[in-house]
Order: sequence, then C-alpha cells, then structure tokens
Amino acid sequence: MNAPAEWIGERPTALQLGAILMVGVCGVMIAGLQPLLLGTLAQEGRINAAQLGHAATAELLLMGAASAYAGGRWKAERLRAIGIVSALILAVLNVATVWASGETVTLIRALAGVPSGILIWITIAMIARSPTPERWAGIYLTIQTLAQFVLAAALAAWVISRSGANGGFVALAVLCVISAVVALALPNSFAPLVAGDTGSNMPNARGFVALAAPFLWMAFIVGVWVYAEPLSRQAGHAPTVAGVAVSVSLACQVLGGATATLLAGRLRWFPTLMFCAIANVGCLLAFAALPGESLYLLTSGVFGFFWLLSLPFMVPMAIAADPTRRAAVLVGGAELAGGSLGPLFASFVVSDADVRGALGFGAVALAVTVAIAFALRRRERAVTATIVET
Repeated sequence: MNAPAEWIGERPTALQLGAILMVGVCGVMIAGLQPLLLGTLAQEGRINAAQLGHAATAELLLMGAASAYAGGRWKAERLRAIGIVSALILAVLNVATVWASGETVTLIRALAGVPSGILIWITIAMIARSPTPERWAGIYLTIQTLAQFVLAAALAAWVISRSGANGGFVALAVLCVISAVVALALPNSFAPLVAGDTGSNMPNARGFVALAAPFLWMAFIVGVWVYAEPLSRQAGHAPTVAGVAVSVSLACQVLGGATATLLAGRLRWFPTLMFCAIANVGCLLAFAALPGESLYLLTSGVFGFFWLLSLPFMVPMAIAADPTRRAAVLVGGAELAGGSLGPLFASFVVSDADVRGALGFGAVALAVTVAIAFALRRRERAVTATIVET
C-alpha cells in the first residue's frame, strides 16, 4: 500500500476536520448550483445562452486553476486566516452578482472561482495528508453532493420562486459568511508533505502524468453528462424524463461516494478504476443506442454511481506516481479544470441533429485515462519489484 499508517503531521481534531470539510464544501457549492442560478439569470434576460456558458466555464476553470496554484506554490500555513478571508471575498462576489448582467456576470463569476479554489485546496491538502486519502475524498465528495442537492432543492422551492436568481446568490453569500465563522476552527497549518522540505511543492514528472488522468476522467464525465438532456430528447423521451434522470443520478452519486468511503483501504486504486472504466463503457454504449425511458434512467443512475465511486481513487493513484503527495494535492484542481473544459471539447463533435458525438469524445478521453493508469501501474510494480530484490 502507498498510504502511510498514520497521518502526515498531527491528526486534526474532530472539530478541525468538520471545519476543513465545511470550507471545502462552501468552495465547491456553486458547481452544483450553476444550472439553477445561471439558468435563472438567463430566464430573467440578464444573460444569454452564450454568456451562460462563458460564466460557467470561467468560474470552474479559475476554481481549478486557483486550487492547483495554491497546492503547487503555497505552504499549508496561515490556513485559518486564508480560509476566513477567502470565504468573505467569495461572499462579496456572490452579492456583487446581484447587480450584474451580460459579460459582467462572467467576470464576477470568474473572480469568484479564485477564493472558491483556495477553499477547496484547504480540504484537499488535508486529504493528501491522511492515511486513507480515498476514504476522506469519498467523505468529501459525498457531503458536497448531498449539500448541493439539498441547497438546490431548497433554493428552487423557497428562494428562486420568490426572489429570483438574486435570492440564490444572496443565500450563497450567507453560506460563505457562515463558513468564514467556521474557518475560525481550522488548524493554523498542516505539516509539510516531506519532512524538512523548504523547496518547491510541484510534483515530479510522473506526478504530472498522473494528473492528466483526473483531468481527462472529469472531462469525459462532464462532457457526456452535460448532453444528457439533449440525448433524452433525441431518444424521443417525454420532456420530464431528463429532470428525473438528474435526480436519479444525484441519488446514485451519493451512494457511489458512500460506497467508496466504506471500501477505502480495502480496494486498490488500479482494479477499482478499471472496473469503473468498464462500467462506464457500458453506459456509453447504452446512451449511444438511444434507449427507452426506463433503460435511460437506469443508465443515468449507473453513470452517477460510478462517477463518485471512481473519483476518490484518483488520489491514491497520484500518490503511487508521486509518493511525496505533491501531485495528490493538485488532483482537485485537475478535476475541476477537466470538468470545466469537457463540455467545450465535446461541443466540437456534436450537432443539433445528433449529440452522440459527445459520447465519442468521452470514449477517447476514457481510453487515454485507462492508458495512463496502466502505465502508472506498470511503473509502480516495477518499483515494488526493485525494492523487494534489494
């Protein structure tokens, strides 16, 4: 196993762990609310369809870039102050969106991606230092998915209907202020990943190769899933089916994240990711066949389950490639960048008449991810054999 028996540095207390997860969930919350909030802005005529895409992509891309930059350049120090300031800046930018329209929304949401990414980095930095990073990644993913689902449902039922998109962004700002208060409980620092290390936090060459895997994996997942509704229409389903599919997928995502959490420490990253890849190939084939409504809903659920089952195991894969765990700290940024660019890549191979080109893009991205995993696994086994011989 690549994971150490103990935490790197002092184990955070239960209160500190709760605060670490809270600020991370606050940072990533918008990712699950973009369709609702930006879609409402479009319905209100404050942005058009193109500007919606610009704002969504810019925010997620800057979120990933900020998380990666912090992981690669910053020491894990002054975390309490960083968490408080980032949460408050994010609150201000959410409130600023209330008065924005057009490409000004894109600018503000892009800026909001920076403090969001920094908050996510705090959580990922903790995960990378844990003895079972896949378990803590699973916990984080499960909690954030549940939180996004609950908040989206609450905003749609009680806030958006009365106050429009502005009410949603104000609610997000309130959540950020609460997170700033919670950040008072953050540990002030984490131990260095490498004892006595005062140099760069950047990973080695194999670590950078490993980061291509979560980038492509999320590009595949989001690049395919963003076309779920057009696929349903192309298959001739009733207009309500796509909405049901989203709910089914979210429920199965929570189940997948919980399963990853329970099985962490018992499953190795390579066979788990290969099993998930095979299941995803089956989903791609099922979607490509333009199935009936029941099979479409089933496929959506399976797709969501393996979505969150697979992601926590990207962290131990990165650790296998770079045992210093510097690459592991950057996994979240790579995933966010891939998720933001996946729909853009897929858009080049779809048409109004047939969106199944997105499935082809997903298959290619998935195949390259599998090839990277095979290469890393081969290298891991070679290193292990060398250690045994010596």
